[in-house]
Amino acid sequence: ATVYLLTMVIAVPLSARLGLGSVLGYLVSGIVIGPVLGVAGSAGAMADLQHFAEFGVVMMLFLIGLELEPRTLWQMRKRLIGLAGMQILGTVAALALVSMLLNQSWQIAVTLGMILSLSSTAIVLQTLSEKQLMQTAGGRSAFAVLLTQDIAVIPMIALMPLLATRIVPGAEGEAHGGADFMHALPGWGAALVTLGAVAAVVLIGQYLIRPLFRYVHAARLNELDTALALLIVVGIASLMESVGLSPALGTFLAGVMLAGSEFRHDLEGQIAPFKGLLLGLFFITVGAGMNFQILFERPVTVIGITVVLIAIK
Repeated sequence: ATVYLLTMVIAVPLSARLGLGSVLGYLVSGIVIGPVLGVAGSAGAMADLQHFAEFGVVMMLFLIGLELEPRTLWQMRKRLIGLAGMQILGTVAALALVSMLLNQSWQIAVTLGMILSLSSTAIVLQTLSEKQLMQTAGGRSAFAVLLTQDIAVIPMIALMPLLATRIVPGAEGEAHGGADFMHALPGWGAALVTLGAVAAVVLIGQYLIRPLFRYVHAARLNELDTALALLIVVGIASLMESVGLSPALGTFLAGVMLAGSEFRHDLEGQIAPFKGLLLGLFFITVGAGMNFQILFERPVTVIGITVVLIAIK
């Protein structure tokens, strides 16, 4: 904890002063304590820490939802369906074509296209927020694309098993939790469970959280307000994960339902510090886990693939 916090408070302010943004500062911090100095801990410990820190993304989507009322979201429907849909389908098609030209089977090409068509919600939204671009037309369009990508993950995950060219022995027993539960259901059953989970989040956000917040707020104890704010985010994320859906998408919907609540600013104040620290920790673990050996061994290939990917997207 000392190593991570020390690098965070040294590198990130320096990066911000240089105009590079906090994300790059966090990544450089991770590179310094990981590949350079080797004090970030074992690979297993870093993986566990990164999985925990990913919850910062869930909190970020909840806070963004608090800024968007349902009416505003409806006004963005053309961007969500038209612009974002074109981006996802166009990128999948282009990357799949490139993969097939590189002698990959069409199944692998489509799978690669789906994976690489997605972007990092955490990095893009953090950068847009820091540069105060979220409320601009370009920022709203970028957010619409990211949100639609989060939603598109659901059908992508459902489609990928159908693209499998072979079954790895023992792989069928590796699913667990919500994924195992959803795989056991027929297609119509999984669709009903998905719609039920989304409806439950909407109803909870609309009718349950507000009276619960009034009840807890009456105690006039700040730590209970913090506990309730965390309960809302953790509980809804757990509900969505239990049925194999994106926790970030669930908390975003809950945030939208609470956007008009009188407790909106209280929720923002309670969640924001946790979100910032966890996101920073997530970026540091990404930097600490980078494998520079691959870059040193095949620099032309790595840089070439990167340039092609950015150009297509």
